[in-house]
Amino acid sequence: MHPNNCIPVAQRVDHASRMIVHQGKYGLVSQLSRERNISRQSLYTLKSRGQEAMERVFRPKQEATERMTQVERAVLLLLTEGHASREGIQICLEELLGVHVSTGKISSILHEAGKRAQEWLDQQIPEGMRDLAIDEPYSHCPGEAYLNIVDAHTSFVYASSPPVAVDGESWSILLLQMKDHGHTFRVIVSDGGKAIGRAVREITPDTLHQRDVWHVLHEWQKVQERIDRAVKALHQRTPAVERNAKRVEAGKKPLGRNPQTDVRAHASDVQQMEYVATSLRYLWTELQRLLEIVVLTDHGILTSQERSEDIHALLELLAELYEGTPSPLNKHVKKLLRHVSLALPGLLAFCPDLDAVEPEAIAQLGLQACHLIGWAWLHRGILGPQTDKLAADFAPDWQPVVTMLFGAWDQAVRSSSAVENWHSVLRPFIAVHRCLSADMLAILAVWHNHRLASRGGHKGLSPLIRSGLAKKPTDWLAALGYSSASPSCEQQPCSIFSREQKMEDIAA
Repeated sequence: MHPNNCIPVAQRVDHASRMIVHQGKYGLVSQLSRERNISRQSLYTLKSRGQEAMERVFRPKQEATERMTQVERAVLLLLTEGHASREGIQICLEELLGVHVSTGKISSILHEAGKRAQEWLDQQIPEGMRDLAIDEPYSHCPGEAYLNIVDAHTSFVYASSPPVAVDGESWSILLLQMKDHGHTFRVIVSDGGKAIGRAVREITPDTLHQRDVWHVLHEWQKVQERIDRAVKALHQRTPAVERNAKRVEAGKKPLGRNPQTDVRAHASDVQQMEYVATSLRYLWTELQRLLEIVVLTDHGILTSQERSEDIHALLELLAELYEGTPSPLNKHVKKLLRHVSLALPGLLAFCPDLDAVEPEAIAQLGLQACHLIGWAWLHRGILGPQTDKLAADFAPDWQPVVTMLFGAWDQAVRSSSAVENWHSVLRPFIAVHRCLSADMLAILAVWHNHRLASRGGHKGLSPLIRSGLAKKPTDWLAALGYSSASPSCEQQPCSIFSREQKMEDIAA
């Protein structure tokens, strides 16, 4: 069998012509394959190339350009909205639109779109100081991860790099690129990784580095689950202890490995572990309350100094609980105590900004009034998620102070949820493609930044609009230069790609 490149041009033209003219004739492909010593796949390839060449010659240039634009838009939409692989995109184009596009052509389309997307991202620089959420989800390659930087308030993706080594140097390079493009940072919130902390200290030493509270609370929950499992195991062992105690009383040998026959001692162990589990759960609830943006007291709002004192008292109680936790579970409580103690300065990094406005509000309206304002903000999910409308419900002379407090509380950042949401967007694509290139990450970032929220408090808004970079919804494909088809083409969107139209053009 001869490969296509070894066949003379005249013979290739002859083979392609016969395949096109006699298309559908039974036995033609097998006959040509035997006579010319060419594989069936090579003949089909020659036929496809011949059809493409004829279409390029006979189709108007404008129509061919519009057709190519439609193919490019279809490829990018199948990639983003359909989570399709290159092979999946090829099959969908073939089955739905009647167009055969090679995987190499699809890769070139994605590469070109990725270049445009990266240029678009480099030009999107919002005004003012921004609060960033950064994180590093690990890839399939050991020791490597995707580095992501997302706006903590608007979920706008500023940067997303392909897998690199997780170290301070990698993060430093990415943060330096952000600064070179003109971005300025007020707060950076992360999970407290060592590589991130080192880069933030070296590149942006004046930026507040907030520790994500949910990662710390999650570590606490893992210890809580271990203690709860120990309590459950002790309860499940109670019947066996009672049976062995009865056997000993009857003069029989207890059963099982390391049997326990003292019912009172076992009951004491159960009571001790239940006490540890209950106490640990109570301290977790208190820590979660103290790490809220607004913490209410009986008559006012907890200050940052009082908040810090209460958390230190909570850690002292946790230290006492560690002393009373049976071995070997006490090592987990000790590790948790150290983890929370080291994270505490970063957990309270958002408090100084609140200290700048809350005392002024208390001086103007009093403790009880600020308590009411704080209560309304904490219950905004019920009273109304739009804080500007909620502020309008207060008395007119209160509204300036209410607006000031609501603005400070809304801008306070204590979690990296925005970048975690971006990770949830990337995971299906990582599952399909195994590894995402820089081009594909840029495409996904532009697509995500233009997506309109379908529900919630930001319904009808995209990260681009929320960042102040656009006033109305825009088409992300048009932003990359892939404008929609002309009106003449929109009337019959599928006729450009239909097999019937292709046959008519060939016949003509």
